[in-house]
This record gives sequence, structure tokens and C-alpha cells, in this order.
Amino acid sequence: MARRTVNLPDRVEALARDAAESGESFSATVSRLIELGVRASGSRQPLSYVAAGDGPDDLGRAAERYLSELVAAR
Repeated sequence: MARRTVNLPDRVEALARDAAESGESFSATVSRLIELGVRASGSRQPLSYVAAGDGPDDLGRAAERYLSELVAAR
């Protein structure tokens, strides 16, 4: 399973937390909601609010390393 870093507006995070099932992790909730949303839309096209940022391809897997390098450089 790939690890991804995403930024959510506070209101979207609140919606996801409200929709979480008992004992479900935040990432599992987000995954489940994305799948439900894509299925409900009936489209294979990317959703209009899905965006990607610029950065290294491995940012999700190596974020801690990149952050520690930045801190060490200060």
C-alpha cells in the first residue's frame, strides 16, 4: 500500500472525522469515503478537487527524512 501525504481543508477533515466508523483509522476513513464518492459519481475521471503538488516522487515515503534534513540544515 502506498503512503501518500495530502492536505485537507479543516472543514473536509471534520467531515471525514464525523463519518469515521467505530475503531476506523483516519486513513481508512478517507480511503473508504474516496471509494464511495468515486463509485457514486459514476465516473472514472479524476475528481475536480483532487490535486497534486510539486516535490520528489518519494515524498510520502520519505517525508520524515526530508524534514529532518531541513531541520539539520538550520
